[in-house]
Amino acid sequence: MLVAFLAARSGNLAAAEDALSEAFAAALEHWPAEGCPANPEAWLLTVARRKLIDTTRRLKYETPAEEHEFPADTLSDISPDNEIPDRRLGLLFACAHPAIEPAIRAPLMLQAILGLEAARIASAFLMSPAAMGQRLVRAKNKIRMAGIPFRVPERAEMGERLEAVLDAIYAAFAEGWLDAAGTDAGRRDLAVEAIYLGSMVAELLPAEPEALGLLALMLYAESRRRARRNPAGQYIPLAQQDVTLWDTALIDRAEAALRRAASMNSIGRYQLEAAIQSAHVERCRTGIANWPALVGLYDGLVAITCSPVAALNRALVVAEMEGAPAGLAALEKVQADPRMHEYQPYWAARAELLARTRAWTDARHAYEIAYGLERDPSMRQYLDLRRAALPHS
Repeated sequence: MLVAFLAARSGNLAAAEDALSEAFAAALEHWPAEGCPANPEAWLLTVARRKLIDTTRRLKYETPAEEHEFPADTLSDISPDNEIPDRRLGLLFACAHPAIEPAIRAPLMLQAILGLEAARIASAFLMSPAAMGQRLVRAKNKIRMAGIPFRVPERAEMGERLEAVLDAIYAAFAEGWLDAAGTDAGRRDLAVEAIYLGSMVAELLPAEPEALGLLALMLYAESRRRARRNPAGQYIPLAQQDVTLWDTALIDRAEAALRRAASMNSIGRYQLEAAIQSAHVERCRTGIANWPALVGLYDGLVAITCSPVAALNRALVVAEMEGAPAGLAALEKVQADPRMHEYQPYWAARAELLARTRAWTDARHAYEIAYGLERDPSMRQYLDLRRAALPHS
């Protein structure tokens, strides 16, 4: 978050990161001898701002004025009609500058604005930490070398940058969603922050149906948080959750947002994902499943995104509708994507479908791989119990 505030003042992401790094170095030098200040973040911010001022003065003497751009405060110059309600939201749009490679915009936002580490970002985008780290470094170097201004765009420019901003917000929410029990304060706060930012985007751009779709999607998921673990902390699958523990107020908000999005007659990824969540809510509440409709929604999602994760989930729905062998056949198409080899839900889904066909040995092997890939202790326990329950062939 400190990088975001510094970048908002300097208009330069690279300079903000450099200044904050120097502030941390100063802290390592002074705090052991002088003691930790009462407000460490304020101390770091003050030192980093001084570093930025020094950099600005040095640039004024070392380069022609037109080659550097350090506005006093990027956001303070926005007119009231274009004011953005949260600095971080404005900086997310700034990271979606057209000169920045589209594929790296969302990861850059997650690191620079929301403070996620490269390894956690890599997991969200099905990449190795090393590859993600290299791409982030290259993006920042390009920003620095090309002199891309780190400033908030005019509202008229935001529509073309919206997709990357929504992707970043959703990736942040997904990272927070991993801590279902809410024991990790950082992750819990990240999920709450993502919903807040998603709400702000929907208010800022009310005519964008995908912003509403993302908000609905996050609200549906968050509504089930209390039901995802039992009092002992054990994982509970969706089909076995106690629906009375679901947050009906959040579900009502999600339904309202999804209806508003649908009224605009422009279907997109997040609306489809939210519609899928809505169908699961209805299925669990009533006990009546409309599997053909869910397959149709997943078909649309796969067509739009070409996502192997969407194809994986579609295979599970096919298994419910046509049987485990049909689900496994659909899963074979997903297997060709090398990213699935390190994706725990793929192996867990494969294990479940193999078990339904009584292929005990193959199911046990798939559960062991899923267990090895999983980081959440409660999920690991669930997978181990599923594996242990398999008959020995």
